[in-house]
Amino acid sequence: MNAQIDDGLRDPVCGMVVTTDSLHFHLSPDDYYFCCAGCRTKFAADPDRYLNPDAAAPQPLNGVSAYICPMCPEVRSEVPAPCPTCGMALEPESVSVVTQFGCPMHPEVIESAPGVCPVCAMGLEPLAPRAAQDNPELAEMTRRLWIGLVFTVPIVLLAMGGATLFGSLSPRTNQWLQLVLSIPAVFWAGGPFLARAVTSVRTRNLNMFTLIGLGVSAAWAFSAAVTCVPAMFPIGHLSANALAPVYFEAAAVIIVLTLVGQVLELRARAKTQSAVLGLLELAPPVALRLSGADEQEVPVHEVRSGDRLVVRPGAKVPVDGRVIEGSSDVDESAMSGEAIPVSKSAGDAVIAGTVNGRGRFVFEAERVGEHTLLAQVVALVRAAQRTRPDIQRIADRVVQYFVPLVLAISAVAFLIWYAVGPEPQLTYALLSAVSVLIIACPCAVGLATPMSIAVGTARAAKLGVLVRDAQALE
Repeated sequence: MNAQIDDGLRDPVCGMVVTTDSLHFHLSPDDYYFCCAGCRTKFAADPDRYLNPDAAAPQPLNGVSAYICPMCPEVRSEVPAPCPTCGMALEPESVSVVTQFGCPMHPEVIESAPGVCPVCAMGLEPLAPRAAQDNPELAEMTRRLWIGLVFTVPIVLLAMGGATLFGSLSPRTNQWLQLVLSIPAVFWAGGPFLARAVTSVRTRNLNMFTLIGLGVSAAWAFSAAVTCVPAMFPIGHLSANALAPVYFEAAAVIIVLTLVGQVLELRARAKTQSAVLGLLELAPPVALRLSGADEQEVPVHEVRSGDRLVVRPGAKVPVDGRVIEGSSDVDESAMSGEAIPVSKSAGDAVIAGTVNGRGRFVFEAERVGEHTLLAQVVALVRAAQRTRPDIQRIADRVVQYFVPLVLAISAVAFLIWYAVGPEPQLTYALLSAVSVLIIACPCAVGLATPMSIAVGTARAAKLGVLVRDAQALE
């Protein structure tokens, strides 16, 4: 039997025209048809969301539903935190933008809705969209970096030039000063890394933070033992009173370098977020809603499906809909790449983020919030950033083998020096084992590839090139 094609028969999820041969879902007393299994699954999970959009109005531009890991898509959390698998910071699953309104004469006046300034009665103007959530992790890591650097610099000076710069200090005093200065540098500034290392061991997901935590902890613990109980670690072949070397400066410098890497990573992700927000800024922050014969300016996130909206000459279309009155030419180049404006009249569809020409028209909102084409494009860009290319899978496998390999090499070095090394064998064996952990721990293999994918897809999006997934980018 041939399918019945009816322009009025549409997928309730995406709005595409479908036929009676399409996938369907029975919800008494009606049957609903879908363009694909994905739309059918979404509808079956929450029919009211699509049948009663006013009762469950989507607001993707105002709030964060969940946080996910850019490297481990299966990890989800309701609060921002480090990923329990790889240690990377979780990021919002959906981009969140808040539009505020301010007075051009009184910058201190900021409101969440259009109106007039209470001071001078001037009309409030929409401010540039901003991220709904700040980046507290970037601020926290930056603060830890600077404070850690303040303590690390004198440790390095004491370790590398103690005899020259501080000739009056005895070697024992020098070591005690390094010990005191290293406590905040290692355990406060590097606290998040040590916590991530413990989590990686507890969850059996060894990663770069495992090596960082192990190397730093081993270096600091060995140095603290040498400082507190020097008789246990004699270096007899040098002199009777010689002290074993300490690695406080290595532990502190590793923490500072790791903090530098984390700050650079978080800044790169912040720029990526800004690039995605740049796409959302194609849509205007406010819309003109018809209420009877009056035009009312409202924030775009308050627009509901079925509202009648006015688009003036030169203005942007706020949401997806269909023209019901008037005509004009609309520049859709930002969405479709079409350089020539497209003529629009009653019955034609319009897309959020496109620019109206010289005409004025009224249209009925059909898809708002996360259902607009613009919001779906942004979702696709962010989904592409979270996909894993083949090179990332290789890097993941390398890390899985690299961590136990380093531990094995460190153990072998300890055993060899303890078995055949010179006296005192225990001291040299510990020095060798700790040295292997220190050298191996600043490993960036787990960060390089995901940052490349995130920055690459975001940069491409700003240039109008949308990457389907990481495999296509690779």
